Amino acid sequence: MNTPRQGLDQMNDRSREVFRRVVESYLANGDPVGSRTLTRDFSEKVSAATIRNVMQDLEYLGLLDSPHISAGRVPTQEGLRMFVDGLLEVGDLEATDRKMIDDTVATNSQDVGGILDRIGSALSGVTRGASLVLTPKHEAPIKHIEFVSLGHERALVVLVFSDGHVENRIFNPPPGQTPSSMREAANFLNSLIEGKTLSDLQTVIAKQIAARRQEIDQLSHAMVESGLAVWEGEGDAYERLIVRGRANLLNSGTEEVDLERIRTLFDDLERKRDIAEFLELADEGAGVRIFIGSENKLFSLSGSSLVVSPYMNADRKIIGAVGVIGPTRLNYGRIVPIVDYTAQLVGKLISDRS
Repeated sequence: MNTPRQGLDQMNDRSREVFRRVVESYLANGDPVGSRTLTRDFSEKVSAATIRNVMQDLEYLGLLDSPHISAGRVPTQEGLRMFVDGLLEVGDLEATDRKMIDDTVATNSQDVGGILDRIGSALSGVTRGASLVLTPKHEAPIKHIEFVSLGHERALVVLVFSDGHVENRIFNPPPGQTPSSMREAANFLNSLIEGKTLSDLQTVIAKQIAARRQEIDQLSHAMVESGLAVWEGEGDAYERLIVRGRANLLNSGTEEVDLERIRTLFDDLERKRDIAEFLELADEGAGVRIFIGSENKLFSLSGSSLVVSPYMNADRKIIGAVGVIGPTRLNYGRIVPIVDYTAQLVGKLISDRS
């Protein structure tokens, strides 16, 4: 399969310019682009018929599409991906955008959660899209774990950290678990826990499971497989998803047919408790990543794009992510440096307060 760069290299100069101009015009105003529009400011003297033929070729290649008969063209998801990977020109961060983000964190507060809340709002305001911020997990060593049955299908795990921090997490235990089996599972975990963070513990138990799969208690196994538990509860300062700017997408001139898709997206985000996949999106190394439409299953129904970047702690370990959600016709060249700068700023903020 050709890469986007190879696909562009196989185009002649005229096709490449037509493609670039169609995409840039669409990203700027969201409207289909016609051949006569391109003819007026094309770099060489060509007829509308010639431009039309080139656009038809690009449509045949799956890079452009005609939303209506006799209308102009818009880029397909594949076309946007080729443009983003091969032709996108990322600008410098504008001074006004930098100042707005900097002003958000200009505080001596130690309340990281509150600062990240404000960063989410600032990011939404700067980009006029919706923002998301995945806050870091608590990484102090764990002192004690306890399971409490809450009924047939729900249980509570209490995590006591060595620094005194306590977290309560709700999860669905495997069928047939009893208070006795939960105590045995807690005893097993506590026997391994001394001096280990939650991430360390998961790694150790995963190795134990691989070596002694038949011997490990079913509940302990299930807890590891599900990430130890699912976070629940308003007000916790750790491992939660901050989403800001829903109204920006709902009120940005979106056609009625797309409104329900966007509502579905946000309902899913707001209900979402197991949010580790946002770290997985960004876990292939530092830097901004762009997901267009169905490239990310969470956004496939809404037809939205996600521009996301991880942030790291002082040990250069990825602990969270920040991003912007918007329509596929986002101004990627402007959004990318904003997300990149914000991620670096959040990483420094977390490191300084650690």
